[in-house]
Amino acid sequence: MKLFGINFAVGVATGLILEFQFGTNWSNYSWFVGDIFGAPLAIEGILAFFMEATFIAVMFFGWNKVSKGFHLASTWLTGLGATISAWWILVANAWMQYPVGMEFNADTVRNEMVDFWAVATSPMAVQKFFHSVLSGWVLGAIFVVGVSCWFLYKNRNRKFALSSIKIGAIFGLISSILIAVTGDQSGYLVAKTQPMKLAAVEGFYEGQTEAGLVAIGMLNPSKETYNDGEDPFLFRMEIPYALSFLAKRDFKAFVPGVKDIMEGGYQLEDGTAALSAEEKIRRGKLAVASLATYREAKKSGNTSEAAQSLAILKENVKYFGYGYINDVNELVPNVPLNFYAFRVMVILGAYFILFFLVMIFLIYKKDLTKIRWMHWVAMLTIPLGYIAGQAGWIVAECGRQPWAIQDMLPLNAAVSRLQTGSVQTTFFIFVVLFTVLLIAGISILSREIKKGLENS
Repeated sequence: MKLFGINFAVGVATGLILEFQFGTNWSNYSWFVGDIFGAPLAIEGILAFFMEATFIAVMFFGWNKVSKGFHLASTWLTGLGATISAWWILVANAWMQYPVGMEFNADTVRNEMVDFWAVATSPMAVQKFFHSVLSGWVLGAIFVVGVSCWFLYKNRNRKFALSSIKIGAIFGLISSILIAVTGDQSGYLVAKTQPMKLAAVEGFYEGQTEAGLVAIGMLNPSKETYNDGEDPFLFRMEIPYALSFLAKRDFKAFVPGVKDIMEGGYQLEDGTAALSAEEKIRRGKLAVASLATYREAKKSGNTSEAAQSLAILKENVKYFGYGYINDVNELVPNVPLNFYAFRVMVILGAYFILFFLVMIFLIYKKDLTKIRWMHWVAMLTIPLGYIAGQAGWIVAECGRQPWAIQDMLPLNAAVSRLQTGSVQTTFFIFVVLFTVLLIAGISILSREIKKGLENS
């Protein structure tokens, strides 16, 4: 309980900073989509966070003041509140990946919500919720097993440690298997809604049918742009047909690569031909210019010109964000970062399944208290759980670059008008503060772990 509380406190401290950033660093973003993005965050704060805050107090301070049943219920409700909190935060994030349920208002120059449930229950939100929450469960299981193995290594609280390992390992194995399933579903959804992210994750430049998934590979550092003619890989080993099946659920399907997405021309699922990046930019700039013309015409009372400009804007509004792209190469994410981060996540995910399987075998079939090398393996696995989670978020967020909101608002149009120096100064201040917080958090966790059980 104490270890959970320490992690909870660090999460609250670091999460609060993000809330303020929307008004300071991302004011244009907040203006443009604040009506939509703010709704799930408001619900998270009012409903889920207050629920957590209420019952975590009972959990911590009510051990000898309330009945055991009520204390257990408060513990479960704290976990439920954290899960509900994750739902609404991930709804907001998923909307940035796959914006739905809104319309652009030319008079206010804002995107306004027209379908709350489309936002709250979008396929991207559902998949992101399960995948992210399951990753938290896997990390929690790794943490429990690793800390418990420390007790075994020190020959302390053995009964407590063995019971914790049994629960943690079984829970972790189930969660690890489920996260593999949700990861597959997430990949399929990304292929439909963010094909450039999938192409970057795979280092996939030339589209093809019966496309293979790269199991192991090293990218060519000499490749700088999608059309420079350089081979993207120094070497690679593929799983035949796997990428086609992941993206289309068809082993023979065509999967577009970075070059195809940039140059267009391939057939989309609706039967139309994909537009090139240059054409999208042209239509985006037309939409931006039409908006300016519409506002001027309406201000001057020229209704016919206003109506004409509004019609052009509505026809091209889906490409509005492309109007702020200055170079087509900006539309290609950092391929090496996404490629390697994805493989770190997947390799560690497979390792966790093996780790929990071995741990379950040893605790039920062998005497785990005497297998000291496995104690070290479990303890060293704890940081790998955090690394896997961070690698997943790198893919999720860096894979959609340069977009703050996919295909709608690029980063260069979302930021506030701040001097570079002020951003750098506050960034390094927070680097120092969070480094101190990290050191303090680990120190307090280590101290509490060394104390062991209070009643031991």
